[in-house]
Amino acid sequence: MHIQTHVMSGWCVADLFDLTPRERFFAMIAAAAADVDGLGIVVSWELYGEYHHVLAHNAVFGVLLASGLAAFSRKRLRALGLYLVLYHLHLVLDYYGSGPGWGIAYLWPFSENLWLSPDAWELASWQNLVAGVMLLGWTLWIAFRKRRTPLEFIAPQWDQQVVRTLRREK
Repeated sequence: MHIQTHVMSGWCVADLFDLTPRERFFAMIAAAAADVDGLGIVVSWELYGEYHHVLAHNAVFGVLLASGLAAFSRKRLRALGLYLVLYHLHLVLDYYGSGPGWGIAYLWPFSENLWLSPDAWELASWQNLVAGVMLLGWTLWIAFRKRRTPLEFIAPQWDQQVVRTLRREK
């Protein structure tokens, strides 16, 4: 699945809870950070093919990531649960939406077995397009109704500019 879809999934789910802007930002990280193992593409296609869906698409990485983010959140136990759910949402989306043959090495480093979906669809599929468009619509709805965007924590001025533009305010 596409990185922007993962980011929006974290943002939209986080909006369902009483969270601070920083915690909503952490939710986006929790939902997207597994794709850090795709950075091998900067070095070579071989490294990308070998380690994407392995190094950061596993239970150990998920627990470490969620724990680290929860340590800087208000209600740590609740935040830990949310971040773990969002991390696993990423894995579910990738399980189906990364294309046939892209498995998830969920038990790595203890096992190198890949969990492969027999029902996976191509990365450039209508299913991924629909998921992305729906999450974009949900993100825009949040921006319009709640006057905030995924930029609220990292770029508050841009966040409010986007909200004013969507609401056609000066």
